[in-house]
Amino acid sequence: MLEIKNLTKIYDDGTVALKNVSFTVPDGEFLVIIGLSGSGKSTLLRCINRLIEPTEGQVIWNGVDVTPLKGEELRQYRREIGMIFQHFNLVKRSSVLKNVMSGRLGYAKTLPSMIGKFSVEDQQKAKKTIERLNIQDQVNKRADELSGGQQQRVGIARALMQDPKMILADEPVASLDPVLAHSILSNLERLNQEDKITIICSLHYLDLVQRYASRVIGLRLGEIVYEGTKAQIMKLTDEEFKEIYGEEAERIGGNLIGTVKEG
Repeated sequence: MLEIKNLTKIYDDGTVALKNVSFTVPDGEFLVIIGLSGSGKSTLLRCINRLIEPTEGQVIWNGVDVTPLKGEELRQYRREIGMIFQHFNLVKRSSVLKNVMSGRLGYAKTLPSMIGKFSVEDQQKAKKTIERLNIQDQVNKRADELSGGQQQRVGIARALMQDPKMILADEPVASLDPVLAHSILSNLERLNQEDKITIICSLHYLDLVQRYASRVIGLRLGEIVYEGTKAQIMKLTDEEFKEIYGEEAERIGGNLIGTVKEG
């Protein structure tokens, strides 16, 4: 279980990205974080895996406060937390296989892994993971030869190589068209349901949120302004929508499909 307690992040320029954020994520949940750009979604996810250091507060993972962890203890923690990025964060000139194999760096011996040498077991694991994401026909291609959807599947496969207990997905479909967006989120849903991996995913569009989330948290200006179950987000009122996205926001397509327009 993940517990976020009074988490605050103030950047060096004085920007308050998160302000006293607290919530709990039970094992196996598909939690979606919503809010405008700049609401604190990415900062929150990066504080959870310690890519960004919180200013105050605690990130507690299975009863252990991970905010003070350093060195090998931090490395051990990060093994359990996979990360998927909006812009994929792949090594563009490397093959699909090498990019996926990099997910084992937290487990591999340092020197062999630096020159691309991994165990037979790790190589077999990578091939099975690639097949599971249905990109086996791309295995020897360079990452920059792939479509956006294929690149994000590589990103998911790389995260899976960590044997994660939780995956953090930071706007994983923001650069994809609607069909590919559903494909990527369906893969995350499958991992959530079949492997019981906890998913925390930031998204913009309400139709995707309503389809995939088991619970939703809305951020605005670094504070939680909404919490709801799947049933509640399906019935999101105009007042709740504006509380999350602001008075200038517009709902498009009625009650089920939503987006925002920034003024």
